[in-house]
Amino acid sequence: MKRIITAYVEDSSGVLNRLTGLLSRRNFNIESITVGKTTQAGLSKITLLIDLESPQAAEQLLKQLNKQINVIKVNDITDQAHVARELALIKVAISADNRAEIHSIIQPFRTNILDVSTDSITIEVTGALSKVDALINLLMPYGIIEVSRTGLTAFPRGK
Repeated sequence: MKRIITAYVEDSSGVLNRLTGLLSRRNFNIESITVGKTTQAGLSKITLLIDLESPQAAEQLLKQLNKQINVIKVNDITDQAHVARELALIKVAISADNRAEIHSIIQPFRTNILDVSTDSITIEVTGALSKVDALINLLMPYGIIEVSRTGLTAFPRGK
């Protein structure tokens, strides 16, 4: 079962390394991790997408993370109403023969075209993990040259 965990941590050297070390020692698989500064000076937010085997494992993980000295606040927002997005940059091989076809595929995904050359196109897509996966799957037959994904970032919706 996939869980979305957010952690507010002190913005200092080694904090991310300690948290990921804790997760690896406990055999938790991190599917994605994003880290960024917050509006509060000295704080960073970490968003983790973790595949866990049980609700008990999720509870144990939260307890372990909360015990860490540089961790301010940890939340499992999976079961709350939340907003979650990922950004992906996708470079696809393109030719004069398939240019129009690729444009018709990417249009419903509300992508942005970032770069076009004679032999490739670079596309930006933002959305749910399933949306990004779907676009990648549709573009595979055309020859994906490179993909760069940010990982999931999320927070609870307002009340």
